[in-house]
Amino acid sequence: MRIGELAERAGTTTRALRYYESRGLLTARRTEHGHRVYDEDDLRLLQEIRTLQDFGFELEETRPFVECLRAGHPAGDACPASIAVYRRKLAELDGIIARLQDVRARLGAQVLLAEAELPGGPVPRCALTPDDDAHDHDHDHEHEHGLGG
Repeated sequence: MRIGELAERAGTTTRALRYYESRGLLTARRTEHGHRVYDEDDLRLLQEIRTLQDFGFELEETRPFVECLRAGHPAGDACPASIAVYRRKLAELDGIIARLQDVRARLGAQVLLAEAELPGGPVPRCALTPDDDAHDHDHDHEHEHGLGG
C-alpha cells in the first residue's frame, strides 16, 4: 500500500510516517519509481506505536516493541526489552502519583488552614447534612400537621 493509504488506515499523517521512517521505526520499500510501499506488518507496527503513545510513551520508548514485532513475535511486549520499558514506565508513573498525592495532601491542609481563618468559622463540609435551621423547620412542619410531639 502507498503512504497515504497507510496513514489513513493507521489514523495518522504521511508526515508522521516519514518522521517514523527517519527515526528508524518504520522501513519503507520503494517502487521502481521511488514511491514508498508498505504492507500489513507496517500497519501493525504503527498500531503498536500509536497505542503506546496513547499510554504516554515517548516515541523512542516504542522502539523495543517495534523491534520485537519485527523479530517475528506475535506481540510487541513479548520480549524482555519491552518488559523493561513497561517496568520503567510503571516506576515513572509511581513517582508521578506519589508527587500528586503529596501535592493533594498539602493542598488539603492549606484548605483547612484557610477555612479556619474565615470569619464565622469553616464552611460546612457537606450540603447533604441538615443544618439546625432545616431540622427546626421540619419539626415545626410536623407540629402544624399534628405529627410531632
